Amino acid sequence: MVQPDPWVVHKFGGSSVADADCFRKVAAILEAAPAGRLAVVLSACRGVTDALLRLVALAERHDERVAAEIAQLRERHVGIAEELLSATAAQRYRAAFDSDCRDLKEVLRSLQLPRSLEHPRGSGRDVSDLVSGYGEVWSTRLFQRFLAERARRPGPAAWLDARRVVVVEWGPLGPGVQWAESRANLDAQVPAQFDGTLVITGFIAVDRRGVPTTLGRNGSDFSASIFGALLGATEIVIWTDVDGVLSADPRRVPDATVIDSLSYNEAMELAYFGAKVIHPQTIAPAVKGRIPIWIRNTFAPEKAGTLICAEPASRLPVKGITSIERVALVNLEGTGMIGVPGTAHRLFGALREEGISVILISQGSSEHSICCAIPQEQAERAAAVVRRAFERELAEGQIQSVDVDADQAILAVVGDGMAGTPGIAAKVFTALGDSGVNVRAIAQGASERNISVVVEGRGAMRALRAVHAGLYLSPHTLSIGVIGPGTVGCVLLDQLAAQSERLRQQFRLDLRVRGIMGSRRMLLADTNIPMQDWRLQYRQSTRAADMERFVEHVRLDYLPHTVLVDCTASPAIAAHYADWLAAGIHIVTPNKKANSGDYAYYQRLQSARRSGASHYLYEATVGAGLPIVQTLRDLVQTGDEISAIEGIFSGTLAYLFNIYDGRRGFAEIVREARARGFTEPDPRDDLSGQDVARKLIILGREMGLPLELNAVKIENLVPAELAGHSIEEFMARLPSHDATMARRLSAAQARGKVLRYIGRLSAAGEATVGLAELDARHPFANIALTDNVVRFATRRYRDNPLIVQGPGAGPEVTAGGVFADLLRLAAYLGARL
Repeated sequence: MVQPDPWVVHKFGGSSVADADCFRKVAAILEAAPAGRLAVVLSACRGVTDALLRLVALAERHDERVAAEIAQLRERHVGIAEELLSATAAQRYRAAFDSDCRDLKEVLRSLQLPRSLEHPRGSGRDVSDLVSGYGEVWSTRLFQRFLAERARRPGPAAWLDARRVVVVEWGPLGPGVQWAESRANLDAQVPAQFDGTLVITGFIAVDRRGVPTTLGRNGSDFSASIFGALLGATEIVIWTDVDGVLSADPRRVPDATVIDSLSYNEAMELAYFGAKVIHPQTIAPAVKGRIPIWIRNTFAPEKAGTLICAEPASRLPVKGITSIERVALVNLEGTGMIGVPGTAHRLFGALREEGISVILISQGSSEHSICCAIPQEQAERAAAVVRRAFERELAEGQIQSVDVDADQAILAVVGDGMAGTPGIAAKVFTALGDSGVNVRAIAQGASERNISVVVEGRGAMRALRAVHAGLYLSPHTLSIGVIGPGTVGCVLLDQLAAQSERLRQQFRLDLRVRGIMGSRRMLLADTNIPMQDWRLQYRQSTRAADMERFVEHVRLDYLPHTVLVDCTASPAIAAHYADWLAAGIHIVTPNKKANSGDYAYYQRLQSARRSGASHYLYEATVGAGLPIVQTLRDLVQTGDEISAIEGIFSGTLAYLFNIYDGRRGFAEIVREARARGFTEPDPRDDLSGQDVARKLIILGREMGLPLELNAVKIENLVPAELAGHSIEEFMARLPSHDATMARRLSAAQARGKVLRYIGRLSAAGEATVGLAELDARHPFANIALTDNVVRFATRRYRDNPLIVQGPGAGPEVTAGGVFADLLRLAAYLGARL
């Protein structure tokens, strides 16, 4: 006789069978499964169990809405059936449903009878279990008919009412499966040679009296595990609406990631401490039979999911971080406890006698105190019980105090791989300390599978996020906020979009742009703005710009580093730098205003940077992408002596005087440069020389000179009478001043010279900005159109000055300079690039 294929159990929760489309998805998943026998356990359609329990409550109150609620349930299920089934099959389903509704109404009427006339079905508990189990009957009947009509899997599709198989006995630990009786029932219901698909009701069973009962919350998962054991399944697949078991609750930890595999023990530890993984009771039959359990997503079946098994292959030492909140800490303290046996026995015995559940225990080796965590709603009762148990010791002073601290939370870090792995506990406590979270109590078993700490409840989310970041995220994760998505800012964002994934893969450098703010709106994201379409998302954002809210969002205490990138030229933004630096926020910017403004503010910036242990990078303020500031800093810090710095610091003015040869008017060249984007929107910002002067101030202060902007001698190329006009009027009237510039050029040419706009700075602090006549062979006379060129004359480079030259204008090179500063910051913070 040919042996049939082994069984595989699939369980689908309520969200997986919420509507007709969901039923189709479930069918498609099963039809794509490998050939073999399938047992399919279904929950009730989403929300139906709650609706049925609500019916019981309404009936007990004699509420007239019972009939209307039943009608709604009928309309929903019949509607799904009519969408999925043929007319004949839908009619049969409707007839069976109507019969159930008549029975349901009769059962609910029994709750309204006087005790002496109580319905023979039994107690209120029995009625509640009977009523709440209808949802699984309805969903499985419908799905079995649907699967049979599709006929896309080999073999028949049969319906199995679990109440004809599973026998349980409720006890203090919940429903206990009566395996011998259940196995005998299964053999009677399902022929050994059955070779098809069984559609089985989840959640419901019977007790030894034959009275319908349920398996409690998460009961359908338990049903799947029970049938997995009864059928000798090779695996159990729990289909839900998440991609697998996550490292933390994604609603509280946006960076939560799917865990590839867990041991049974890890899954049970996480479940005990509140993780929505799978109920520990559900795992028990699978553990005994060593049946692997998969957690997968109905709505993303292509995802691998999470495997729960005896020997997982995952390399992750920590598999999850979870928490229990609304906890109280009971602390018993006294010198009379030291060396006295039985104290713990008396404490926990008193709590046990009152039915108070102890979640966690912590005791120091000195035996001076012992504490435990309990559910907060039991706190007052626990305090009274413990004080009563130690009444004599408290009166005699052997026990100094019995304290109960409410509003606490337990944070649990779980993973088999922590055993024998040094440094895990250090990461946990470092993360908590860095986030300002105080630890009240600690517990760790000898297995090292679990590290649990008690923290204040109000800091639970902060603690959860901090520890998760410390254990799962790259230590080189930067939370980035970009201010000013304009000419330079938008190019920088595009560069980040193009390179971020490569940097993450090659160097574990995680650059997370979590906020973009312009003058009117801002875009915020919990984890990372999807960079490939940041423009669309930014345009669609309706959130008004709010600097305080923006900084608060970008700065997260659970992410290792916060960086604000200011791509504006705004003095108002620069005025915030000192406060940000003092708060430990790193700054990267091409904005010259802060470093070239009031010298007292410049000093405050340096002091704030030191006190906040933050970094302030501004290479792009002087030479766009050229390493001018870094070169000067290297010279100074290695002991060289700067005697003079001179150069062409404006790509705009370099272009104008490279092009201007007298054959065309100067105003025409300015107009052309503006049209090509080589000037500021208002060309006077370039022609005034202020921009070059600010760059000299920045370099002078790097040399240690206390320069102020008003000390720079500036030759302003904007005619005085045109300074107050609009941009359009300025451009229209500029040609009338061409003759002045033409005479200047002719005089220089007559002497064999060329005109260049030069900035000069001496070691004595003399700073000048203006037009200079240079020999045609001078290095500054022979540069590319928009080049910047800077010459450093120093003690080391006295006879042959050091020259830095290259493009000094344009959004691409400026954004590149800002990006390079961002990578330099990452290197300072420990990234290996």
